[in-house]
Amino acid sequence: MKKEINRRKMRHIRIRKKISGNTEIPRMSIFRSNKYIYVQVINDQSNETLLSCNSEESGIKSVKGDDSIDKSSKCLDAFKVGILIAERCKKIGIKKVVFDRGGYKYHGRVKALAQGARETGMEF
Repeated sequence: MKKEINRRKMRHIRIRKKISGNTEIPRMSIFRSNKYIYVQVINDQSNETLLSCNSEESGIKSVKGDDSIDKSSKCLDAFKVGILIAERCKKIGIKKVVFDRGGYKYHGRVKALAQGARETGMEF
């Protein structure tokens, strides 16, 4: 487990050397925990977070009959978070972002979040 965390952090450092956000095109950063997914839209020039969204917010979390968590419901939650962050970006006039996957592979929940944002009109 610890070895994988270190690999992810190293991948994230390698990615962050190449990308950054500015006032015209901010950076969309993702953090994925075992249960939830979090996304922030960041302006790196002024070091401020413009928007944030996560799957813990009301109306996002998929509810099952029991407390078991399955992969499809977490992917669906990530898709909904992508739609929500894209709608919030539209409200403040952001149409284009730089996608920072946070060292995670572009697969599963990260991919679902990106597809949700793209379907709502965001450009990466």
